[in-house]
Amino acid sequence: MPMNSGDPYDVLGVKRDASQKDIQSAYRRKAKKLHPDLNPGNKQAEQEFKDLSAAYEILRDEEKRGRFDRGEIDATGAESAQRRYYRDFADADAGGGVYENGEGFADFGGDDIFAEFFSRRGRGAFRRRGADVRYSMEIDFLEAVNGGTHQVTLPEGQTLDIRIPPGARDGQTLRLRGKGSAGEGGAETGDALIELHVRPHPFYRRDGDDIRLDLPISLREAVLGGKVRVPTPTGPVVASVPENSSSGRTLRLKGKGVTRRDGSRGNVYATLKIVLPERPDPELKAFVAGWAAANEFNPRQAMGM
Repeated sequence: MPMNSGDPYDVLGVKRDASQKDIQSAYRRKAKKLHPDLNPGNKQAEQEFKDLSAAYEILRDEEKRGRFDRGEIDATGAESAQRRYYRDFADADAGGGVYENGEGFADFGGDDIFAEFFSRRGRGAFRRRGADVRYSMEIDFLEAVNGGTHQVTLPEGQTLDIRIPPGARDGQTLRLRGKGSAGEGGAETGDALIELHVRPHPFYRRDGDDIRLDLPISLREAVLGGKVRVPTPTGPVVASVPENSSSGRTLRLKGKGVTRRDGSRGNVYATLKIVLPERPDPELKAFVAGWAAANEFNPRQAMGM
């Protein structure tokens, strides 16, 4: 509901014998709470701010205030002042976001709260920085780990090359300065904020700055040990599997993980997983069946089984 009761004294919340200083203080106090830039999307606050400014337009001027007190003008002020008021706030009605008040802010000091949001362009005119615009973007796992460049097309058709920093994380937001909404009144353009969403990898799992994976090995490699190729984000490397290795044993590949800000990298941890051939091997089956030591070994002994 609009706050204008038809009487500018009621709108400002002051008595009829209030001093000009009291009227100014009341206006400043309420304007700081109701200004549309401090209440984005709040239509009620916007309307109340307009009513407040119209009331102050009458009472801040001693001549106009006297004419109102004598009944020579009504609560809306002189007709010319009313037309000027609605003209100055036409942009606000259209959602333009630039709020001008002719002389309404002429008395504000340099330390007023509005100095944080506006800068003067001319008498009674203010500038407002453009709004930030948010986007989301999916990137591959290795692109997040190693960094790279990702091309995106914004809704208005502009194509940008986005630099993905090495070690980027899921949910991280990149800021592109000056790629948001245009400013008003000549003010600077807002920024584009791009939230990254990292696609899962088929076998890598991220653990902070480290990367973990399950590394399949053959029964022969588990029993006899040997050299095996291990994939890493920077390319495959050769690692040594110790002889008599069971599934679950982990190899550490130092400095092959996620890139850190200082240029160093985390580690890759490869957990061994013994894998038998997909098709049964009669020779292997016959060997295991005749392996006497197998009857004495209980791999579940530690579980009390």
